[in-house]
Amino acid sequence: MIEVNSLQFTYPGSRETTIKGLHFEVGKGEIFGFLGPSGAGKSTTQNILIGLLKNYSGRVRVMGAEIKETGGAYYENIGVAFEVPNFYTKFTALENLNLFRDLYAGDTEAPGALLEMVGLEKEGNTRVSSFSKGMKMRLNFCRAFLNKPDILFLDEPTAGLDPVNARKIKDIIRRERAEGKTVFLTTHNMNVAEEICDRVAFIVEGRIALIDSPRELMVRRGQKIVQVEYREEGIVKEAEFPLKGIGDNRIFSRLLKEKNVERIHTQEATLESIFIEVTGRSLI
Repeated sequence: MIEVNSLQFTYPGSRETTIKGLHFEVGKGEIFGFLGPSGAGKSTTQNILIGLLKNYSGRVRVMGAEIKETGGAYYENIGVAFEVPNFYTKFTALENLNLFRDLYAGDTEAPGALLEMVGLEKEGNTRVSSFSKGMKMRLNFCRAFLNKPDILFLDEPTAGLDPVNARKIKDIIRRERAEGKTVFLTTHNMNVAEEICDRVAFIVEGRIALIDSPRELMVRRGQKIVQVEYREEGIVKEAEFPLKGIGDNRIFSRLLKEKNVERIHTQEATLESIFIEVTGRSLI
């Protein structure tokens, strides 16, 4: 669905190249996470993919079409949710969605159903000026679905949301993948990427440092150790065992039988720790 080869981009008037030779592909029905700190080139890359920036070098094809050669019809097939919501604040939620809905020539979703999808069904006739940041983010998410797109470009879709609504958004994204939709997710939230992305790319200073699935990264770069936490005489204690041959480890087996075990977990790495290890940069 997305093919990027030798992509470079420099903003007009700047001496510094922002995007420095990116190569990656995104398949149909894949949630692809584009991860990195602020200023790494995430939003610039997304803006190229959605056709806002066309003065690039290299090749960028989405659904088989070179972005430089696309016109207005391209936007009938993609949905975009920017990091900062932008609405007509004197309009209600429904009025905003109906306005944007009228911009599309093809079949569209019912705005009321989209509001219900994100838990805003009771706020349809409320002016956006009275919405909280989290409510605006959910309305922004709705707008990306209006035209029933084949590809979703989502920039920090859970930013500013409480845990309940963040989970709802992540569940919706997973459902879209199950229905064959492709999702390009731009974020610096590694927890979100761990939970829902099929693959992630680490971008720093305009270059991709690594691409792989979160699971493979965390397992491959984690410690091959099993940690057991158990309670003895009211005190929580820990014991560690090599993962290799754990089934034949007599001390491990005896601890499980004789102690009040409360937690067992492997010591896989987190995406954030891997990012820092690979790039030498924090996410801030």
